[in-house]
Amino acid sequence: MNNVLVGGCLLLAMCLGSCNVTGVKEKGHTDDAENVDPTRSTYEQEVIPRYAQGFELAYKDQYILVDIRDPQNEESASFHYALVKRGTRPTGIPKGYTVIELPVRSVICMTSLQLSNFIKLGALDKVVGITSTRHLFNKEMNRRLEEGKTMRIGIEGNFDNEVVMSMNPDLILVSPFKRGGYESLRDVGIPLIPHLGYKETTPLGQAEWIKFVALLLGMEEVGNERFATIEKRYDELRSLLTTDSAKRRPVVFSGELRGGNWYAVGGRSFLAQLFKDAGADYFLKDDQRSGGVTLDFETVYNRADEADFWRIVNSYPGAFSYEALKEQDPRYADFRAFKKRGVIYCNMRDTPFYESMPTEPEVVLADLLHIFHPELLPDHEPVYYTLLK
Repeated sequence: MNNVLVGGCLLLAMCLGSCNVTGVKEKGHTDDAENVDPTRSTYEQEVIPRYAQGFELAYKDQYILVDIRDPQNEESASFHYALVKRGTRPTGIPKGYTVIELPVRSVICMTSLQLSNFIKLGALDKVVGITSTRHLFNKEMNRRLEEGKTMRIGIEGNFDNEVVMSMNPDLILVSPFKRGGYESLRDVGIPLIPHLGYKETTPLGQAEWIKFVALLLGMEEVGNERFATIEKRYDELRSLLTTDSAKRRPVVFSGELRGGNWYAVGGRSFLAQLFKDAGADYFLKDDQRSGGVTLDFETVYNRADEADFWRIVNSYPGAFSYEALKEQDPRYADFRAFKKRGVIYCNMRDTPFYESMPTEPEVVLADLLHIFHPELLPDHEPVYYTLLK
């Protein structure tokens, strides 16, 4: 996940141009820029990120400066925008900032995580294009696809530029540090804006990107309210861990073998923080990496053979089971979590995991609390994660 595609970053710099996009509500405005304090905010509703590390906002009188960077790598490329009210051309915007007009009227989403923001905001009417997805659960988006209001633009690395141009979106949200094949969009001329929620290292940080999307859409008040509700519930659940329950911290590991390698994430990752907030210890909690970690089976077994729980997310045809897990690799049955029926499971064929989970960290936290400390939420109905039967 930490491999930065230099070509993709150069592409962004080439493709980022002015976008037809309207503005945030203003308390007051003056045409005489020389008579106003350029640092004074004139916006009714500001967006202030508290957890997200991937975007920063600086409110000026006639525009908003946006700096976007990889939360996991301070040395990676950064991206700069000046958000202005539609039809205005304010002076004083620093060099190197691409001007984007607000609010955005139409968007192409490249990932389900990005789409989850629009679902949460009730703004799917702004999404005119998505990449082809194997599983799409949202009824409204499926209806828009059937009616031709939203189009599939192809898969990463093989986008249909003619379809993209026919939709003429105001901008395209991209994941610049993934192998997205954005080179194919080089000549389309539509601004690309990075959405780096997937790189955040905390659940609330990932969810807080809903505020950024809301800002682009001119829905700051809605975005702030939605996130405040998420944050409040998340904190309430986290506070359920009393001194006694916090002492009983089960150990959990994650991942499966793929092509001979075990793919996990480091101890400074989103997932590790989620387990910690749910009152468990991640088996790589002392690992200082925030992104992906590739291990061999022996290393995982040495660290996780006595772990209490094993988290698995996959796309399995049919009913997944312990027998099916063992058939994948007989060595799996040697883990204590397998023997004690401690596998935490989510089947993406049946659950809108990436489509909804990013903006529902409080629901995910409730699922895990219910598993790790069932006495705290005895009546909870699992949504994403259940103990494998």
